[in-house]
Amino acid sequence: MLALQLALESPLVEVEAVEATEFPDLSERFQVRGVPQTTINQGAGTVVGAMPEADLLVEIETALAV
Repeated sequence: MLALQLALESPLVEVEAVEATEFPDLSERFQVRGVPQTTINQGAGTVVGAMPEADLLVEIETALAV
């Protein structure tokens, strides 16, 4: 939900929500190992589970620096 909120606030953020069990190929491609899972920039960063907004922003900034 946090990623969706970020997308609503910024035109620079795009979000696609996918049901992992309905798309096994995507789940395998992005190595889904828990839900919710947030995959940043096609796998440059990954967050499994819920986390505070500040922590997610750190993960996004780290993924963008790669």
